[in-house]
Parts: sequence; C-alpha cells; structure tokens
Amino acid sequence: MAENFVVSARKYRPDNWDTVVGQKHITSTLKNAIANNQIAQAYLFTGPRGVGKTTCARIFSKAVNGLLDKEIDDMQFSIFELDAASNNSVEDIRSIVEAVRIPPQGTKYKVYIIDEVHMLSSAAFNAFLKTLEEPPAHAIFILATTEKHKILPTILSRCQIFDFNRIRIQDMVDHLQSIAQKEQIACEPEALHVIAQKADGAMRDALSIFDQLVAFCGRNLTYRDVISNLNVLDYEYYFRLCDFVLEENIPSALVLFNEVTDKGFEGHHFISGLGSHLRNLMVSRDAETTSLMEVAPNVAQRYADQGQKMGLHFLIQALDFVNECDLHYRTSKHPRLLVELTLMKLCSIEYNRREVEKKNFKLKPAKALRSSQEIASEIQKVAIQAPAPLPVRVSERETAVVVEKKSVGGLFAKSKLIAESADSLSIRSIRRDHLEHKEISEQLAIEEEEADKIYPFEQIQSSWKSFCETVLHENKQVQSTFAVAQLRSIDDNKVMVSFPSETQIFYFNEWRPRFAEYLRESANMRGIRFETEVIKLEERPALALSDREKFEALRSKYPVLEELRIKFQLRIE
Repeated sequence: MAENFVVSARKYRPDNWDTVVGQKHITSTLKNAIANNQIAQAYLFTGPRGVGKTTCARIFSKAVNGLLDKEIDDMQFSIFELDAASNNSVEDIRSIVEAVRIPPQGTKYKVYIIDEVHMLSSAAFNAFLKTLEEPPAHAIFILATTEKHKILPTILSRCQIFDFNRIRIQDMVDHLQSIAQKEQIACEPEALHVIAQKADGAMRDALSIFDQLVAFCGRNLTYRDVISNLNVLDYEYYFRLCDFVLEENIPSALVLFNEVTDKGFEGHHFISGLGSHLRNLMVSRDAETTSLMEVAPNVAQRYADQGQKMGLHFLIQALDFVNECDLHYRTSKHPRLLVELTLMKLCSIEYNRREVEKKNFKLKPAKALRSSQEIASEIQKVAIQAPAPLPVRVSERETAVVVEKKSVGGLFAKSKLIAESADSLSIRSIRRDHLEHKEISEQLAIEEEEADKIYPFEQIQSSWKSFCETVLHENKQVQSTFAVAQLRSIDDNKVMVSFPSETQIFYFNEWRPRFAEYLRESANMRGIRFETEVIKLEERPALALSDREKFEALRSKYPVLEELRIKFQLRIE
C-alpha cells in the first residue's frame, strides 16, 4: 500500500531552533531566556500568517522542559494547545484556569499555547486576566495572534511581546531549495523566486504552492511552468516594454499591452508590475541599493544593465506616471485608456525633455568674449592687408567685467552682439568691438555711481503713486493692494511697506520686481530696498478693514449691536 502523502508544511516543520527560518531575533532571545533561567509567565507571539509563531511556541515548550529531542506526543501532559477561534467562550477559559492549578507530571512546566487568541470574547479575556497576571510557578502561557490590535491592552501589559517578521524572499528560496534537494526535485532559481514572491512572506504559503507546482510539473520545476500555473506576468514583458520606452516607440508599447490583456491579465495587475519593475531598475543603478532587489542573480544583472540606460530623473518621472495611473485605475471609467495613456507618457519623457531644452535655448547662446591677446592677434592678421592699421587695445579687465557683471538696460544683449561679431572678422568689426567694450564699461561705471545715491523719500512715494496709476490701472486687485499700503523710510534708500494682511504682502512680492524695474526706467532710481510687515488691527485705516473687522470694532464700542444681530439672526459675511 502506498505511503500516505504528507504536505511539505507538516513534513518539514521545524522541530528545533536551528531549523526556524527568518526569525533569528526571536529564536536567539528565547534561547538566551531559557539559558539564563529568565522565563516569563506569559508570552505573546504576533505577526503575519505562516511565519512560525505556533512552531516557535512548540519548540519553546519543549526547550523549557529540556525535551527538544522528544516527540510532542511524549509531552501530552505538559503542553496544551487551544484554538481560540473555535473555543472562545468563558467556559473554555475557565476550564484552563481550573486545570492550571494541577502541577505537571514528569516535567518542570505546563505550557498552554492559545492560538488565534484575538478571537476570544471580551468576557473570556476578562476571566483570563487574573490567572495570566499571577499564574502558578509551573505554568507558562503562550498566546499567538495575527491581529495584535484586537487584544485588550490589559492582556498586552501582562505579556512579553515578540513580533515575527515576514520571511525574506531569499530565505524562502534557500529553504525551498533545500527541500527540493531532499525530495530530488530539479528547480530553476527563477521558479523558486516566483514562488517566494507569490507567498508574500509566509513560509507555509510558499510550501503549499511548492507542493501544488510539483503535482503539476513533476520532478522538474521550470520558470515557464511556474508563471503559467500561478498566472504570473512574465518579467520579459516589462524588459521589452522599457526597451520600447527608451526607443520612444509608442505603437510597439501599445501592442505589447494588448498582448498582455489577451492573455487574461488585468490592466491594474500590469501597471502594478510595471511599477515594481521601474523600482528595481532604480535601485539597481547604485551598488548600495542593489540589495533591495529580491530577484534571482541573473535577473538582477539584467536589471542593472537596463537601469544604466535610463537616467535617474527619467526613472523618477516614469514612476510618478505609473503611480498616478495606479491611484486612478479603480475610479476610471476607461481603465484601458488610462493605462495606454500612461504608456504614451512614458514613451514621450525624452521627447518632452528635448522640447523643453530646445525652448530654453531657442536663442543661440553667446560665445565667450575674446581675450585681448586673441583680439590683438586678429588685428595683426587684418593689418597685413589693410592700408591703414587701426591700433586697438582692449584690457582683460574690461572683458571680464562684461561677462561677470550682472547689469540691466540691455548690457547682456550688447555683450552677445560683441561675441557673435567674431564670426565675421574685419577692421570694422574690431573697431565695433572696441567701441562697444568702452561703451559698456562707461555704462557700468555710471550705474555703480547711481547705485550709491540716496533718493528723497518723497520721490519714492511719488513713484509709488505714479506706478499705481499708470502700470496697475488695468489690474484693480493689485492696484487696491498697493493703494492701502503705508510707506515709511527706515534707512537710506530702505523703505518699510505695511499692509493690512499677509495676502496683500503676497501680491506685493509678486509685483515687486516690476516696481523695481519701473523705478529704474521711469525715475532712474536704483538700489531701493523694501521690507514688509502686517499693520496691527488698531492701527489700520478704516478703508483697510474688512466688513467683519469693522463690525467687531463697532460691537466693542456699542454692545447693543450684538443683541440686535442675535435677535434678527444676522451673520457677517
């Protein structure tokens, strides 16, 4: 008769500390507690499903009694397990409370493992409180749950809490590989990675999937068979799609998405996988972040190769597009169109970047001005053919001033013309270079001299009023902002501008550069500095007060107004 099949989750369940996968921080602490004889009366094991909570509880129960090398059946009078999902009444807890008083037979401790403890009723929890806080010296309680937030705080405060982590993908792959070797099953590394990713951190789920795939594929587990059976989208689609994006090939990207949907995959599943793929491409670009990828080594190399073809800012923008699509997919009336539009955006990232650069550099950038030595050399070349040489001397200082000095009034435009004149060199162009260099130097000297002038405050006030009447006459909102402002001089060419509110300061700051330009062009005033502040309520002019502020001022003076407002049920807009 054939031997009965035992699922891998039971057959290879850990029976000692060394075989527990992915919970080193838990097992080390419990081993040290036993070695140092620091045994608590109650423990709470919490974490996702299938990560080893009950397994560690059983191992601890054996280890605390020094019976790790014995079967669990030999300890039937020392270890008691209760499934709180089906035994959650007060009577079930009272039976434990009664039984806990009886000392163990042949062992030091009686260990009670209560699984899914969050399923206990409130009355059962309350009946358990006293015993949990002061159990007999021979009793240890181990509570296990996947939902710690559902347990009463009074229970939590009486337990040592151990948080179990989701098991890392690589740890799962290593454990599955060891089981496959014991079972003499050939497995491709990519296939085991897919199983581990599908298990989502739960070893029990990974082992269940493994058994299912072995039944489907036999003794040879391949990547293609795994993705076919688990209905997982092949990563090859994403590598191909990113190649199309780099090529700005919109038609091929749309055809690829149609191929994916024809295989039965939902658009949301596709866009979610694309986000993960782009994320892996980003972390693969830096040696410090490559450990964040949980893929097979040969696939990791492909990510690194493709990631180097994409710039960091390109990937960030691509992730932003994909994330936006993911957020709006469920609420979209045309989800397929939303995904296709996202693919079009991805393929257009580089094109849009080039267009922006073309727009920013539409004008030909100015060439670097020639040094005095270069100009002198050109003069000598022209002088050989010229009947009357023209001596020209342009100092290095004048050349540097034009490049480095930030000025107004079109000086940069002039320097650009001088630079471009080098394309057609002649006696006339050299003379023009010299004259315009001289003109610019003189203009800079005049501006520096004017910047040191101190202007009368009355002249600044007059320019302020003129600016409101001439420049702001079409923009009433901004004009009213400038009109309610109060100006006062606080230093040489330094003016304090006071406004009734922060909103008006915001409008002023938006128009401040325009006003500074107006002062330069219309009044030849430079170097005026402005500071802003909000006027206190009691200091504001009546015109600057809002309707509510006016009412508040009147109500404080005439309290009867508030009585009238309440009587006639009035409100201030």
